[in-house]
Amino acid sequence: MNMFYVLNGRKLKRILFLAIAVVFSGGIIYAERDNITVFAPQQPAAIYSIPTEKKVIALTFDISWGDKRAEPILEVLKEKNIKNVTFFLSSMWSQSHPDIVKKIVDAGYEIGSHGHKHDDYSTFSDDEIRSQIRMADTIISGLTGKSPSLIRLPNGDFDKRVLRIAEEMNYKVIQWDTDSRDWLNIGTSNIIDRVVSRAHPGDIVLMHASDSSKQTHEALPAIIDQLKAKGYEFVTVSQMIGQTELQGKTVNTDTLSDPSARMEAAAFGL
Repeated sequence: MNMFYVLNGRKLKRILFLAIAVVFSGGIIYAERDNITVFAPQQPAAIYSIPTEKKVIALTFDISWGDKRAEPILEVLKEKNIKNVTFFLSSMWSQSHPDIVKKIVDAGYEIGSHGHKHDDYSTFSDDEIRSQIRMADTIISGLTGKSPSLIRLPNGDFDKRVLRIAEEMNYKVIQWDTDSRDWLNIGTSNIIDRVVSRAHPGDIVLMHASDSSKQTHEALPAIIDQLKAKGYEFVTVSQMIGQTELQGKTVNTDTLSDPSARMEAAAFGL
């Protein structure tokens, strides 16, 4: 038996209209896929800089090795009356150098975590990432009396999992916009030029107080003087974040690492 389905004109028009609407909506969603955020929760992101028109800048120093460079840097900061900088301390280093940690604390500087093992956290399991962050938190808070809320991951390495877990543990992941490349010992004048020429409002500057960076304390006085002459105010990373509701540049959600940080680790066995 042959069966025929008869559609009247009104139903046919309605179906065609719905089909066109679906195709049109799909096209808009595809074209605007990078700009649509209402359909998915915001992904955690690292902070590279803070969008602001105020001439504020955050000097940051990573320490994961040695005991010869940190104190000369502290002396320069004291001489220049710089009260607001952020140190990211490896907890393994902190355990071995509690006296230097105490000097940083007594000077009133902000302390963030630089993790425990100096390794790529993106290669760890979720449980190991949590264990490393928690271990560093326990050690650093035990030495300083305060649990850090900022973390700069070893080698600048992270992926989506690391960002998510850090956020779940109430940490903000801090990167940098200006790399001084001081660990390469490229010469005092070159370090000064890299920082001063690239500085901008809301900038986070990466420097080191590990023994591998032999020229940082020599470059630092001129960096401070020249940035002051340009009208910059020195703030901690937390102070900078607190000045705006925005939280810096979002990052690619692929596995990320800073090549210079990875090269430093390889060069000095960090």
